[in-house]
Amino acid sequence: MEDFAYILDYLASGLPDQRRFRREPVAYGIGDSEFKILELTPKLDVTLNIGEKVYIGKEMEKRDKIAHVKRRMGYNSLTNAAQSELPYILLDIVKEKEERFVKFFNDATPITTRFHVLELLPGLGKKNLLSILNERKKAPFKDFEDIGKRTMLKNPDKIIAKRIEFELSEAHQKYYLFVQRPKREEY
Repeated sequence: MEDFAYILDYLASGLPDQRRFRREPVAYGIGDSEFKILELTPKLDVTLNIGEKVYIGKEMEKRDKIAHVKRRMGYNSLTNAAQSELPYILLDIVKEKEERFVKFFNDATPITTRFHVLELLPGLGKKNLLSILNERKKAPFKDFEDIGKRTMLKNPDKIIAKRIEFELSEAHQKYYLFVQRPKREEY
C-alpha cells in the first residue's frame, strides 16, 4: 500500500464526460514506493498542485488533502497532461529515494548466465555492465554521483526514472524491476 502520492494532474471541475450536476474534482497521482498510478478524490475546498506530495495512507486523520483513493489505473487512462508530467515527477521521486536505487545498483544479480538485470536499464549495454560490476567489487556505490564518477554511466537517476516510466507505459512485459505488475484490467 502506498502512503504518499505525487500529483500528476488535478481537474478541479471534474472529468469532462461527467454530467454537469455530478462533476466532482479528480486528481491523478503516482505512489512513491510501488509506483501505482491512482485516481484520487480530493477533499472539498482543497487545491492541489502538480508535483505536490500528498498523504494517501490508511490513517484518515493524517489525510489533509485527499478524501479517498478511488482506484488504481493504467498509464493509458491518464490525461495527456499527467503523462507529460510523469517523467519529471518520477525523476524527483528517484532523487528523493536515492538510497533505494543505489542499493539496486549494488545488489543487482544476473537473470541468466548470459543476461544481467542491469541490462534491462535503458542505454546500459555490456561495456557499462562490466564497468558497474567491476567497480562495485572494489567498494559499494555510495550515491548517484559516485556511480557516475566510477563508471561510464552518466545520470543513473535519469536511467532509473526512464525504466520506471517504461514499466508503467508498456503493460505487456516479462520483467518488472520497480513497478508492481499491473492487473489485467489496467492494461
